[in-house]
Amino acid sequence: MLRRQEVQDRVDWNARLRELPGAHVLQTWEWGEFKRETTGWQPLRLAFLQGSEAVAMVSIGQRRTGPLRVMYAPRGPTLARGDAATRAAVLDALQDLARRHGALWLKIDPDLPCASGLPGSEDERPHPPGLALVEELEVRGWRSSDDQVQFRNSIQIDLSASEDDLLASFSPNTRRKIRLAERRDVQVRVARVDDLDTLYALYRVTGARDGFLIRPAAYYRRAWGDFLQAGLAHALIAEYRGVPLAQVILFHFGERCFYFYGASADEERRRMPNHLLQWEAIRWARAQGYRLYDLWGAPDVFDESDPLWGVYGFKRGFRGRVTRGVGAWDYAPSPLTYRLWAAAWPQWRQLRRLR
Repeated sequence: MLRRQEVQDRVDWNARLRELPGAHVLQTWEWGEFKRETTGWQPLRLAFLQGSEAVAMVSIGQRRTGPLRVMYAPRGPTLARGDAATRAAVLDALQDLARRHGALWLKIDPDLPCASGLPGSEDERPHPPGLALVEELEVRGWRSSDDQVQFRNSIQIDLSASEDDLLASFSPNTRRKIRLAERRDVQVRVARVDDLDTLYALYRVTGARDGFLIRPAAYYRRAWGDFLQAGLAHALIAEYRGVPLAQVILFHFGERCFYFYGASADEERRRMPNHLLQWEAIRWARAQGYRLYDLWGAPDVFDESDPLWGVYGFKRGFRGRVTRGVGAWDYAPSPLTYRLWAAAWPQWRQLRRLR
C-alpha cells in the first residue's frame, strides 16, 4: 500500500526526484516555481512512498481558465517501477485529485517511451512499461490529447562512449561542419547571467527568421537566469571575432542533459556555428557525468510533412537514438464538459494567437 505525501521542501523534493529513473527537469521544484511566477500555474507536489522510499512522484500545476480549473503535470508522473500496482495507485490518486478539485481536465505526459528507433526500421524496439501505461490509460477512459504541450518524441545520445568514438559516430557531413567551424575561427565560450540580453537577442532573430512566436524578454530572463543560478542550466555562445553568432541553453537534471533552446544570427551562417556548439554542448554534458544528451524534439510523423522535419535533419546528423513517447493524456471527470471544451478550444486558441 503506497502512502501519498505532499512535499513542501525544495531540497527534499529535488533529492528524492533525482533518485528516480527518467526524472525530468520539468518536474523539478524550480520549474514549478518558475511557472507559478510567470504564468500562474500553482504547483502541487506529491510523493508516493513505500516505507520511506519514494517510488513515484508528480508535480502538478493548476490554474483557472475563466470559470474552469485545469491541471497539468509536465513530463510527469515519474515512476520508479513499471509494475501494475504502482501505476494503478498513482492513476487512482490523480483521478481522485481531478475530481476533488473540480478540474475540467488533468493532463499528464510522462517522459516514458513506448518504443525506440524509427517506425518500421530494423532497429525499432518496443518499450513494455510505456505500452503497459498506454493500455491502462485507455482502459480507464483517459483520452490521448491533441494538445501535446511538450514534444512527444526525441533523440537521445548515449554519452558512455569516449569523445573520439562519439565524434566518429556522427554523420560525415556533421563531422565536416564541426571541423569547418573550427577552421573558420568560431570560438565557443560559456555564457553567464550577464549575457542574458545577448541570448535573447539571438532568440528573437531566430523567431523572426523561422516564424515562431516568442515570449517577452522578462519570461526568458527568468527561465534562463533562474536555472543558471540554480545550477540546473548551462549556456554556450559561439562567436566570431567577438561577435555572437549562435547560442544553446542546456537544462540538466538527474541522468540527462537537455538541449532546450538554440538560436543563431542571420550573419556568418557559412561558418557553421550551430554544429560546433552542439559538439561542445555534448562534450560538456559528458564531462559532467550525464548519461544521456537529449536533443529535445523529433517529428511526430517521420516524413517531410512534419513541421519538425527540417530540425530533425540537423539533429539526426549527431546519430542519437529516436525515442517515441507515450504522449499527453487527459483525464476528464465530466466527459460531456470536456467534449464541449475540446470542440471550442481550437477556435479560441487561434483567436488568442491572432490577438
